[in-house]
Amino acid sequence: MRKRIVNNRVLDYSKFNTDMTGFVNDNKIQSPTNYLMVTSLRDKLTYIYRKENNQWSLIHKWSCTVGKPSTPTIKGVFNVGSKYESITSEGSTVFVKYATNITGEYYYHSILYRLSDGEVYDDRLGVAISHGCIRLATENAAWIYYNVPTGTTIIIN
Repeated sequence: MRKRIVNNRVLDYSKFNTDMTGFVNDNKIQSPTNYLMVTSLRDKLTYIYRKENNQWSLIHKWSCTVGKPSTPTIKGVFNVGSKYESITSEGSTVFVKYATNITGEYYYHSILYRLSDGEVYDDRLGVAISHGCIRLATENAAWIYYNVPTGTTIIIN
């Protein structure tokens, strides 16, 4: 069994990519809200759970884009931070919508849009091409932005 200490707790990652609901419930993952977000970097999938009867129930499973090998997405346990309806980087020609902060400069956000005309620049999902952020379909990034509260636990592995 693959075990890792996270926040002074030993988590068993043996089910992480094969039975995500088993992983979150067997490990008794805690979140300060009734939501939990989990992303599998290997499978390029993001899972959204809601607490029901003291168990996590899967409510969404979405394809996502993760960091490329030279700019990987961070791994670990985090909490949802600030949210921005749209953001861009200084000097960039693109922007993203519905950005939800993971930590530092890492976000869950939409696909890329051109600053010049607002049209889609890159809508690829299910690949490792980002600078470390986790890209989602715009409607899924919006769902997180509007529904998942600040402080919600995030697990990325």
